[in-house]
Amino acid sequence: MKLTRPRSAIALALLTSLAVPFGVLQAQPRPEPRPAHAQEVGQSESAAAGAETQQDHAPAPLTFGLAGPYLAARMAAVESDFRAAARYFAQAVAHDPEDRYLLDSALVALVSAGDIGRAVSLSSDMESDGRATELSALIRKAELVHQGNWQALLDQQSADDAEELRRDDLLDRIVNAWALMGAGRASDALSAFEALAKNPDVAPLVNYHLALARAMVGDYEGADALLSDEATGAHMLGFTARAEVLAQLERRDEAVAMLDGVQGIEAEPQLQALRDRLASGEPVAFDVVKTPADGIAQVYLTFASALASSPDPEPLSLIHARLAAWLSPDTGEARLMVAQLLQDRHQFDLAEPEFDALRRMGQMRPVAELSRIDALSRADRRDEAEKAALSLTAAYPDLPQAWIALGDLLRQQEKFAQAVPAYDKALTLLSDAPEQARWFPLYARGIALERSGQFDRAEQDLLAAIEINPDQASLLNYLGYSWIDRNVNLDRALTMIQKAVELSPGDGYILDSLAWAYFRLGRYQEAVAPMEQAIGTMASDPLVNDHLGDIYWMVGRKREAEIQWKRALSLDPSENDDVDPDRIRAKLDQGLDAVLADEEARGESPTVPQPQAEAAGTPRD
Repeated sequence: MKLTRPRSAIALALLTSLAVPFGVLQAQPRPEPRPAHAQEVGQSESAAAGAETQQDHAPAPLTFGLAGPYLAARMAAVESDFRAAARYFAQAVAHDPEDRYLLDSALVALVSAGDIGRAVSLSSDMESDGRATELSALIRKAELVHQGNWQALLDQQSADDAEELRRDDLLDRIVNAWALMGAGRASDALSAFEALAKNPDVAPLVNYHLALARAMVGDYEGADALLSDEATGAHMLGFTARAEVLAQLERRDEAVAMLDGVQGIEAEPQLQALRDRLASGEPVAFDVVKTPADGIAQVYLTFASALASSPDPEPLSLIHARLAAWLSPDTGEARLMVAQLLQDRHQFDLAEPEFDALRRMGQMRPVAELSRIDALSRADRRDEAEKAALSLTAAYPDLPQAWIALGDLLRQQEKFAQAVPAYDKALTLLSDAPEQARWFPLYARGIALERSGQFDRAEQDLLAAIEINPDQASLLNYLGYSWIDRNVNLDRALTMIQKAVELSPGDGYILDSLAWAYFRLGRYQEAVAPMEQAIGTMASDPLVNDHLGDIYWMVGRKREAEIQWKRALSLDPSENDDVDPDRIRAKLDQGLDAVLADEEARGESPTVPQPQAEAAGTPRD
């Protein structure tokens, strides 16, 4: 489906004045906040002021009525702020109600924000006024499904066929088959599914829906024959459907064995609960789909998944997921997809109600929760992330990944002593796990222990992690630098850092560590090259600039040292816990020699940074 492009002259002029794509529809993982187009807005305002002078105070065409809300809507769209985009596009539509592009944009924003009611109302108006688009037709059909108005939906599909609008539209064809089921024409529905399944390219998808339809009419043998094909039923909803079908056939042992063979079932509470009910002899009904509307919701969900997972993510994935969740609010997979798509766009406030619904339904998914925790952390919403991690450890106390996630969050907030027990719990749970599953929590606990002043324990963990994973650059760097900092195991420490550089030659943090190790060992000339390489990759890091200044001073390049210290100060070193702005100012006033002498006289060790860690979830990520 393609959105209608703008047709009015004003909308076209506005569209060509902006260099960014229509952001509401861009499915980008973890988008970075983008700056508002202040210059463009300012230029428009300036042009308007000039026009008022030259045209007797008449407003310029591009700023009268439509331009303001349109530009605001575009900015909100680029940032995936769907609520704001919906509000501003609605204002733009009020100024130009004939422009199908603006109407489609308003629909996208409304559905994405979860305001399906207003989207349905706008779609109905568009149809009544002869301004329908493919998107408004999709929403209108979903409304007919929601109402259970199957005959009207079939009539609409027939009208589309007569106009030859979508003869090859798979989604419409499957929806039509389900509508036949809703209208009480089960034989016609099954025949429609079977005809579609003759196309080998789409047979697995169609056969899945055919299996659901067969089960709804009581043909459980036929449903099982279809679902037992891995191409048709080897997915979460397929496993659930087949297990329920087998229960109706009194083949519970077979259903339990099948579910036991599902990889990762322990992280799928719904499947685990179904398995336990089957094993205990409790009643199990077939309710993967209770109504044809549930079947159509799964159609939309399938298309949402395909659109979201394509190499170039299709923008309508969130639209289909939202419609699926609206048609079948008890389908956890639909709510989860909505939540994850919103999370990918950093719309956490819109995603949270969907995650809450999953928790109320008893369908909290550990993998999804871990993804949510990570996304919240990366968005600097660490209080929320920590609460989510605590909830996950409470719900799944035997899940080591939950404790690792909690430890990482605490460590990122420099709550190092509090992070240690979380890693302790994770490593206890992993005591019988393969070694490769243990190296990261050992490394992470080693960092937390070292930062909380327990270096003996930290050293044991770091050495154990290196024994498991001897070619992990940041791990070698961390222990090597820790030894250099403590003036122990110097030769082995330097060898470790040098190996880390070989493994990750472009890593500025590790190059910084190598240079600083040479500095601490008094090998100042050797420190220059790696530190200059580090500054090449991290020119805006005040710590690296400060280090380079110290090294330049020690090799007699004092003017260059002062330039680097001044640059470090200009980069707001107060934001970096490893940089002391007052010490940099003292070096500029007195020179590094005098500062070191004063520190020695006071019995202080020279100020050195903490070792840098470049593993996932570490403070310097």
